[in-house]
Amino acid sequence: MQIAFRTHDLGVKGLDNAIKKAGDCGISAVQLVAYKFMDEIKYVPEALNAENSAAIGGALKAAGIKVPLIGAYFNPVHSDKAKVENGKAVFKSYLKYSSALGCNIVGSETGSFNDDKWTYNPLNRTERALERVINTFKELAGYAKTVGAFVGMEGAAGHVCWNVSTLKRAVDAINAENVKIIFDIYNYLDASNYEKYLEILDEGLQTFAGKIVVFHIKDCVFGDGKLKQVAPGKGMFDFDKILSKIKAYDKNATLVLEGTTGDDIIPCTQFIRNKWNGL
Repeated sequence: MQIAFRTHDLGVKGLDNAIKKAGDCGISAVQLVAYKFMDEIKYVPEALNAENSAAIGGALKAAGIKVPLIGAYFNPVHSDKAKVENGKAVFKSYLKYSSALGCNIVGSETGSFNDDKWTYNPLNRTERALERVINTFKELAGYAKTVGAFVGMEGAAGHVCWNVSTLKRAVDAINAENVKIIFDIYNYLDASNYEKYLEILDEGLQTFAGKIVVFHIKDCVFGDGKLKQVAPGKGMFDFDKILSKIKAYDKNATLVLEGTTGDDIIPCTQFIRNKWNGL
């Protein structure tokens, strides 16, 4: 099992600072989102190149930090077509240089018609929306194949691929062996189904058997009709059951503690590791 953190959740800017913070916290793997923690890497296609990608990947490797996932999240159904085209171009550039960065998987969620809010819109649950997502990720998977890389797709209740079955429809329609799954239980939850989180995990593990490359690990509480994310171990999730199911699926699973920051980093790492080792 491998525990990882998003680079921009480390709370520092710059590659050297991120490597130092990772070392101080005992972190040996990161979900790399370069443009969110390196000011010199802008969210434009030409920002990443052969030279700086090799430098980033080399520095992380020298520090003993693995990269299980590269994030290049964008909204494929955004109303601003220029933003969509820029997002696809950035994603392709990350695919192109993924091996130099130390990874061969680049991931994104499936977007929302609420544009930059990435929240529920009734249009998200239409065939038109799903078709746009399928066409976009089919294009990305086709490009990824030419550079020997993989595309990671992640569903979420407020997005176009709002449940496990809808994400499966998209993956089946894309029909590419290099499309993999990023699975986040919390993402699929809302006020109507949060008590069924273990059933949703079971459904995901069965549906995407052999395709899940990263698990995003979060916790949550429910109040005033809404779910709120909290650090692992501080909410309602039964991690003995969650982790036992994941461990049965893949004893070498990568667990990204997405959104765990600050003073929660070290104790949450210990909490998850102790739970896992005790199973």
